[in-house]
Amino acid sequence: MHERIGDSAPLAGAAPLPLIEARGLIKEYARHNGVTRVADDVSFAIQPGETLGLVGESGCGKTTVARILLRLIEPTAGVVLFEGQPLPPASSAAMRALRRRMQIVFQDPYAALNPRMTVSQILAEPFRIHREPHAEGLSERLRELLRSVGLDDSALSRYPHEFSGGQRQRINIARALALRPRLLVLDEPVSSLDVSVGAQVINLLRDLQRTLGLTYLFISHSMPLVRYLCDRVAVMQRGRLVELGDCTQVCDAPRNPYTRQLIAATPELPSAADSRTR
Repeated sequence: MHERIGDSAPLAGAAPLPLIEARGLIKEYARHNGVTRVADDVSFAIQPGETLGLVGESGCGKTTVARILLRLIEPTAGVVLFEGQPLPPASSAAMRALRRRMQIVFQDPYAALNPRMTVSQILAEPFRIHREPHAEGLSERLRELLRSVGLDDSALSRYPHEFSGGQRQRINIARALALRPRLLVLDEPVSSLDVSVGAQVINLLRDLQRTLGLTYLFISHSMPLVRYLCDRVAVMQRGRLVELGDCTQVCDAPRNPYTRQLIAATPELPSAADSRTR
């Protein structure tokens, strides 16, 4: 378990305020044969500086929940609180401002980058979208972003096809960090990468969390990766949370049969642990 960064000391006798909290989230879609519920009464909270792992097999509703948290889709029922306040409607100016504080790193590093844009244009795009003034310091900010993810300035003039999968994911992470968010949603960020490259990206994410005080929602189907990176874990099955608790406790003594199946189905990844950068 790694040290949490960014927690503020709560008042005596007061419970700490979560950075983000889901309360009773439900998401339903109308189908030709009726209504399908893909998220069913999902509730959890993430404290500042914490990493919560959201795990389950493909199709269990993990990404749907993440998209609701970011207001990319609206829930059928339930509420999301950010710093104790309900999220405003997706189309509102208030939600637009909040998007600076909550960003996502997508699963596919190839599809997430516009092939017609240089890395410089890709990293500058968040500043343009959020109407940040293009001050004289923007170029240095872009170089700083690249250095923070282990890439050098020469990448700025190059296009996505000139990079490996791991390098592309580092560029995606740099773009997500551009506006200095507090929350990063990591949607299976290493599932399409080789194990050794994925381990390097996971270690980068740990280093960035320590340095920047970030809060993570880490979505995965791999219990070993979740155990390595996360403080707590929430296990989803068919749209519902079936187990939620301390990561070490859940992994060592799971209470739910489905959690035990997930652990058995994903063997340990020694290379992930061997690649740690302290």
